[in-house]
Amino acid sequence: MGWEEAAKRRAALKAAKHVEGGFVLGLGTGSTAAFAIREVGRRVREEGLQVLGVPTSNQAFLLAVECGIRVTTLYEHPQLDLDIDGADQIDPKLNIIKGAGGALTREKVVASASKKLIIVADETKLSDFLGKDQGLPVEVLPFALPIVEREIKEIGGEPVLRARKDGSGPYLTDNGNYILDVNFGVIADPPDLASELKAVPGVIETGLFIGMAQMAYIGTGTLVRTIRKPA
Repeated sequence: MGWEEAAKRRAALKAAKHVEGGFVLGLGTGSTAAFAIREVGRRVREEGLQVLGVPTSNQAFLLAVECGIRVTTLYEHPQLDLDIDGADQIDPKLNIIKGAGGALTREKVVASASKKLIIVADETKLSDFLGKDQGLPVEVLPFALPIVEREIKEIGGEPVLRARKDGSGPYLTDNGNYILDVNFGVIADPPDLASELKAVPGVIETGLFIGMAQMAYIGTGTLVRTIRKPA
């Protein structure tokens, strides 16, 4: 395991300590969130921890089942106790870019339904400004793709349609939508950009998570830093 994977794991294990018996959890998507899911599963098996999980993707669902975590839905539990998820980029105000794993819409829904969102990441995800050397994922209704691309260009973005890894066509989210990875450069006003994008017909959701996380655990080469949302 390289240092980055070890750092992610340390951060995830720290976050998993917040899980208490009887909790209904949001289960994030991606390599760092996967460490947290596995740790919760270990506690279920070894400690008899009783929890329910709401997965944010098919990937998270399959991992939760594999780890022995009972899964549920927002229909049954519209308010969650805790959500643990990863991030692609984090600024000093704990605003976040997510969506590299393609689950941004479900991740945002689950985060909004949770009493507390804890982000887990390694220190390479920290940045002074969102958008610095980092694209912004935007989930788009396929029917509206050309319109959304045009509008994003007018806003100042450079959109690229995400492709499947095997090159067989556009990447599809679990919702059956496309993702545009958009280069805006440094995002001076993340809330304003989020509002502009959401106003475009055909945009389902953006990867800008503004003011949603209460804290983050950041793994480094040797330890775990704690960042809390500014008052």
